Order: sequence, then C-alpha cells, then structure tokens
Amino acid sequence: MPHKQALLRRLTRPAGNRPVMLAIAGDSAAGKSTLTRGLAEAIGSKRVAWMCVDDYHRYDREERRGLPFTPLHPACNYMEVMEQHLQLLAMGESILKPVYDHRSGTLVRPELFVPAEHVIVEGLLPLASPLSRACFDLTVYLDPPEELRRAWKVRRDTRDRGYREEEVLAELARRESDAATFIRPQRQYADIVVRFAPIEGRPASEGLSTTVLLRPTAPHPDLSAVLTEDTREAIHLKLVRDLDGKPVDALHVHAYASPEKSAAVKAAIWGALGVDREPPPSLGLVEAGVRSEPLAIVQLLILYHLVLARRTHDGPGESAPPASPPASAPAAGAPSVASAVAR
Repeated sequence: MPHKQALLRRLTRPAGNRPVMLAIAGDSAAGKSTLTRGLAEAIGSKRVAWMCVDDYHRYDREERRGLPFTPLHPACNYMEVMEQHLQLLAMGESILKPVYDHRSGTLVRPELFVPAEHVIVEGLLPLASPLSRACFDLTVYLDPPEELRRAWKVRRDTRDRGYREEEVLAELARRESDAATFIRPQRQYADIVVRFAPIEGRPASEGLSTTVLLRPTAPHPDLSAVLTEDTREAIHLKLVRDLDGKPVDALHVHAYASPEKSAAVKAAIWGALGVDREPPPSLGLVEAGVRSEPLAIVQLLILYHLVLARRTHDGPGESAPPASPPASAPAAGAPSVASAVAR
C-alpha cells in the first residue's frame, strides 16, 4: 500500500539524517499554535522547524464563498501535495511549501521549508490519511469542549483576522458537518489526546484543567514516582474507557493546584528526561502575561517523546532512555541537556 511504501522509504534512509516528526491536529482555534509555540521555543529555533498544513488550502477566502464545502473538507485542500511534502520532510528533504495568509485570506508566494532535527506539523488535517499518518513519530489531537473552542475562535478571528462576530458564528455553523466528518475522526489516530476544559461547576476564567489520554501506541513515561500523595492536588492518573470502549490511561492535571505542587510535578517529569537544569520558561505560556501550569505539563510530556524519538533516530549505537525512568534522578544513559533541548 502507498503509505507503507512511504514508511519503508523513510526507514531505509540513514537514521541520523531523519527529523523527528510531530503532528498536532485539531479543529480551528483548538489551541494547536499555542501548544506548538511553547514546544518550539523550548527546543530552540535552530533545532526545530514548524509548519501548518492549512497552507495547503486549494482556494482563497473569496473563492470559497461559492463552494459547497469548507476548508475542513479534503476537497478544499491539496491533500496529495501535502502527503508528498510530508514524505519528503520525514526523509529529511526540503520542500517548496505553499503559504496561506490567514489575515488576508489569500494564497501568497510559496517558501522554502527546510527540516531541522525536529519538525512540528500542526493544522486541520495532518492525520486525515494513512499516508500522512505514516510520516509521524508522535501524533497529538487537541479536543477541547465545543463551547470553549467556539469562544476561542470568535475571540481570535475578531481580534486577529478581521471578522465580525456574526460572521464567525455563521462560519462555525457552516463548518459543523465537515468538522464531524473529517476533523474529529482524526482523534482516533492520536497517540496523545489533550482536552483543556473548565473545572466542572467553575467558570473558565478560573483556569482550565487538562485531561491527557495516553494511548498505548506510544511508550509513555512511567509517572508512578510523580503521582504521590504530595502531588495528588496537582495531578492524578486513572484508567478510563476511550470513545471506542478500550481502556486507556487518563492523566488529569488540575488548574487550581498551587504553584508549588505544579512545580514539583514539572521538576519530576523534567528530571525523568535526565536534564540538569530548570524547565524552559516558554512552557505553559498562553500569551503575554498569561501562563497555564497544565499546558506546561502537557508540553513536558510531549518533549519526553521527542527526546526518546531523537535518540532512536540517532541509531543503534545510542541507547534510548527507558520508558520508565526514575523521577528522582536522571536515568542511566538518559539524554543530556545538549541532546534534549536547545543549548
């Protein structure tokens, strides 16, 4: 099958030349860029390349007005070009990437995109086909409650993209069918599903807690040393049923935890990576002056996987860190500061 052939071509390339590929999927305004920005800053600009697959829109904003489908529909995007470009990036090759300007709603001059050690791909449809999914080392899906996501979209599109509120609400209604058919089904293909949501019975203004589904399709860190009575106020783990009925670990990170408890959890996860300095300050930054401790912990978990994948790509001479390192001290053979994050 084509996607298997793409994966085989990737695996036959010298391991050290391949970037670590991370996909972050979700509906419009689900928080993909916020999550990605903190990760990219933590890794460092010289070691990460970040792209949005919404650049593969086939039509500009004006052309879409008369179409029977929305940007969430594969027919509104150059899916085959996107798949081909993802294959090339996964093999360490550069691409000439299209560019969609969200502010003006126009397609502008393509640009050269050169992969780095890590490539983060975010957008509406990165997991929409078997061929594209075969290109990634780790896949993440953002799944906020619809009421919250709609509020985020209204805020962003009226503030940053020149829309009126009534226009955004009308577009949300028009997109609902395509979202249900093409966006939400990508959730089933994610190794990690992240849901930021208000605490039940409390307003979103008091902070968002986070539930993280850790599916067994990826080697997640053993958090048993982190999940103690001392940290239970900030974080706890339980076994739940996924949408398909299968059991899955659900990590819950509380928004109302004290900064001291959250710091202890972050330090423990960070220590599991074998890193001998403080976590990057970019983690947990929502926007200027606004921080989220649950976001920071989610980003730390994703960084663990990126470090693990990087060491695996470096070849058999480098032993990857175990999936269950002790949180109290760096694991033997665990990645150093220089190999884990930006210098």
